[in-house]
Amino acid sequence: MLACGGLLLIAGGSVLTAQNAAAPVARYEMRAGTISGMAGMRGGGMGAALGMAFGGGGGGAQHELWLELGSSRTAADGKPKADHFMPAGARLGKSVALKTPERTPTAPGETHFERPTGRMLIFWGCGEHAPKGQPVIIDFAKIAAGQMPPGLWSSAVPLDRYVTPANSRTYGQWPSDDGKSARPDSSLIGAHRIAGNYAPDINFTLTKDFMGALQGSSAAQPGGATLLRWNALPGATGYHASIIGGKQGGRGSNQPVDIVWWSSSATREFGGGLADWLAPATVARLVANRTVLSPQTTTCTVPAEVKQAAPDYMFGSIYAYGPEEDFAYPPRPADPKIAWKPEWTARIRHRSMTGFLVGMEGLGAANGAQPQRECPTKPKKRGLGGLGGLIGGALGAPTGGQDGC
Repeated sequence: MLACGGLLLIAGGSVLTAQNAAAPVARYEMRAGTISGMAGMRGGGMGAALGMAFGGGGGGAQHELWLELGSSRTAADGKPKADHFMPAGARLGKSVALKTPERTPTAPGETHFERPTGRMLIFWGCGEHAPKGQPVIIDFAKIAAGQMPPGLWSSAVPLDRYVTPANSRTYGQWPSDDGKSARPDSSLIGAHRIAGNYAPDINFTLTKDFMGALQGSSAAQPGGATLLRWNALPGATGYHASIIGGKQGGRGSNQPVDIVWWSSSATREFGGGLADWLAPATVARLVANRTVLSPQTTTCTVPAEVKQAAPDYMFGSIYAYGPEEDFAYPPRPADPKIAWKPEWTARIRHRSMTGFLVGMEGLGAANGAQPQRECPTKPKKRGLGGLGGLIGGALGAPTGGQDGC
């Protein structure tokens, strides 16, 4: 724990530790990411792969940056306004505006969804062959009828959102509709200031920059397994790999008969948090229980049964979890008997991720740089991410994405 310039900095942990501490007036969250391979290309997924196959793609990795401000105050004039003033190296101009979304109620029946058909086959763990008990098979028709498989859900890797519209009296976010986005040559190092009419001024200096780009590849093994490889990244606290694949229906059918999901976790974890920004302390716990691969690991063997179950396509993703910086003002009193009343707290987390077609070398190896997506100014319904999103569709629930919004 370091106190610097009136700020409390607790590396890799929470700014609010065990003490008689009041809730801060304002909370600020930054999520910084590096996206490479097919995941960083316009559209992503299969469309991006086809674009590369026919001469598209190329370029460098893309950076993403998500900003959220939450406050217990409201603007005196009823018109909330806040700006994040960046260092020049961010290449985002003098500042970016944190826009407060309009709270528009959603009318009943407005959300539309399509119930998936077929089955999902779930595999997990690194190894030449899937162990006994795999795959776990989920029949979407049975789930839609209310027959939920036992032990399916897990809260071991929760989606951790520090600032949300729900826990803030006034809320602001970026990207918005200003046409700006993080660039491949953007840097976060330097002094940052957040100023607005519904929160106290927030000032801190970042020493950690965007993480490097991941480069993932796959190679078929003699026994039918697939070896995934990736480069080690400085500052990475752990890695997680996953594959979504499928077996298509008969001739003329656009619907998959089977959807296959594999996770590198040895503990059967498919939680939405694994595709998000995770605190170093959380990652250390997950490495210890083998949910996340250690920062020294750069390979993982996908069992042969995964390819057998998904003969038509397999899309791979690899996540590298990175460092965190935390700040608070005023600093926490050294005497634990003195109550702590922070005006504001702030944190920034880092990650890097890449996507590629498994078994098709050269597709996804290039890093296509494309503009960062904007968050919608009208709040979208948050649903169930990850595995929950697919199953939520079978149940008729709206689903949410992992886009950082």
